[in-house]
Amino acid sequence: MNLNVASYEDILTYSKEQPDYLKKLYDAFLPGPLTIILKANGQVPKWINSGLTTVGFRLPNHPVTRELIQAEGPLIGPSANKSGKESGRHFDDIRAQFDFQVTGYRDDNALLGVDSTILDLSVSPARILRQGKITKDDLLAALPELTIE
Repeated sequence: MNLNVASYEDILTYSKEQPDYLKKLYDAFLPGPLTIILKANGQVPKWINSGLTTVGFRLPNHPVTRELIQAEGPLIGPSANKSGKESGRHFDDIRAQFDFQVTGYRDDNALLGVDSTILDLSVSPARILRQGKITKDDLLAALPELTIE
């Protein structure tokens, strides 16, 4: 699962071995539709990253979500879909996919319909694990020093 965070400092708090260009990447694309995978440090509970050595970071661009994170701290941020299924594009699709088992829904009509790009920076060269709104060309235009497999 990802950690939804409120700041660059939050990313540093929960990761290690960050690349030199991380701040530049952060400034160029966050908040926004980018998930950054980094090596997790000891601050990340094992149940969040299932014992993996990495953890994903998102900085959502939704004002209510950001206010909640700033008030309470990082939140677990799964996608609005079951593993292996396409992310829901409409509120009713999301509710149906979960067979109405989730009790806390809020339909704010803010779904954009495009998944975040998942960029794994825990390896070198970096790897795009899921192509989303931000493309490889976008990343390389903003960070020419970035090498992507």
